[in-house]
Amino acid sequence: MQVRKLAHYSIRSFDLEKSSRFYQKVLGFTPGYRPPFDFPGVWLYMGGDEKDFGTVHIIGIDPANPEGLKQYLGDKDIPLTGTGTVDHIAFLVTGLVEFWSVFEAEGIAWRDRTVPSLGLHQVFVEDPSGVTIELNFPASEIAAVGSYGSHVAAAGERS
Repeated sequence: MQVRKLAHYSIRSFDLEKSSRFYQKVLGFTPGYRPPFDFPGVWLYMGGDEKDFGTVHIIGIDPANPEGLKQYLGDKDIPLTGTGTVDHIAFLVTGLVEFWSVFEAEGIAWRDRTVPSLGLHQVFVEDPSGVTIELNFPASEIAAVGSYGSHVAAAGERS
């Protein structure tokens, strides 16, 4: 018995359009096939490959019609923002400077950190629902640009 890889993660969102736009515009995911559930949502894929049923499932919370979601996934209290007991979700990525450019263009705050002795540079952003996303770059990318001090958002700053 073994777990092979993360299949997907789901986010319940009060603003489906804003959350979907974040994952598409900022992280480069593409929308794809989603079964015809009786509640709003979008499934997002990495690289357009739909064979593994998406990476991020955004579940739209429709206060006017909560029954479809309740019947399928159950009823639960949803905090307005944050990750609950999940601290963050991480992706291995490349293209540090390009990500910084997108964050700046979209007005998204982020935090940079290089992990000592791992060869890893991390960037943390929050999606519109307050879920922390960790992007892990090869440390060689930060070494190529030198410093990241001018790109760092103020501590505790959120977009």
